Amino acid sequence: MELSKIANPIMHGAEDIRKLNKVPELRFFSNGLLTSHRNFDKFYARLRSKKKSAIVSGLNPSGRFHLGHICILDTNLFFQKRHNLEIFTPISDDESYVAGKIPDQKTGLANSLEIAREYLAYGFDPRKTHIIIDQIYTNIYNLAIKLSRSINITEIRSIFDYKNSDSVGLNFYTSVQAAHVLFPETKGMRNVLVPIGPDEDTHLRICRGIAGDYGYEKPAVLHCRILPGIDGRKMSKSKGNAIFLFDNNDNIKNKIGTIKTDRKRPNGDVAFTYIRYLLGNGEELCADYKAGKITENEMKSIFYDYVTALSERIKEHYNRISEKDMERAILSNESTDIKKIVEDSGILSREW
Repeated sequence: MELSKIANPIMHGAEDIRKLNKVPELRFFSNGLLTSHRNFDKFYARLRSKKKSAIVSGLNPSGRFHLGHICILDTNLFFQKRHNLEIFTPISDDESYVAGKIPDQKTGLANSLEIAREYLAYGFDPRKTHIIIDQIYTNIYNLAIKLSRSINITEIRSIFDYKNSDSVGLNFYTSVQAAHVLFPETKGMRNVLVPIGPDEDTHLRICRGIAGDYGYEKPAVLHCRILPGIDGRKMSKSKGNAIFLFDNNDNIKNKIGTIKTDRKRPNGDVAFTYIRYLLGNGEELCADYKAGKITENEMKSIFYDYVTALSERIKEHYNRISEKDMERAILSNESTDIKKIVEDSGILSREW
């Protein structure tokens, strides 16, 4: 299946990235992995004029990081390192619970703490990364309640197709997600960017639509192209077609070995697609591949070397994440003992 059939490059009502006059020196802006935006030009102009800025980038605690997350992870890391940005990272433990993706809140908390450690292991600065786990930072619900007055049930039901039998928590979660996105503005950071996959755009459109009701600025949005799984279909944990960043090298090798290559149809060649979008010299390598200068097995080998090097780096950082790093990064209410929560979880006893 060609990549164009997996993801619509330009979201409805959004602007084409290629039409921007000024873009950061991040390869995703030029190689097509970032496809469209909403008001990124305004965000970037304010950022360059030293306006207080932030990124909001949510995570789901029901799964672990895979290659499909790299676009957003690297985009976030670029802005934090290059522009010293604060990053707010909501982990939707409550949405996973009310949607039935996890059996109970205890599981949600354990998964969220693990994801928090993995996120920091990717290279984020715990002093400038603020992880919001809603059952720990319950203050977020005060903002969600405030914003909920501008979102009605009819709108939610028409967009998300919720049924009467669905949890009321699902209907309310759009307000919670809006609270996550607008939260940095309550801390004086009124220039906010949200890099997302196309499937999250509806939530952001609702948030942008109600922001002005409360005196907030509309958050800017970047859309990342969806990368395929190793079988060419949409990447999914349930389909077993994802390469996870914490897979061991043998698993990575076996998964890459199953990839079908097709020099005559490179848009349907998964190894070609990953190399093209993720590697810094990907376009040059892919040109050589199409010209016959690189064999199909060599493409797979290049891909394997890239994934294992990235995986080993993250695992090494994972082992160095400290209790202090977790305490710094995870937001908590004043009365919450985050140190005890981290200690009780046993999360830091695990190593790679």
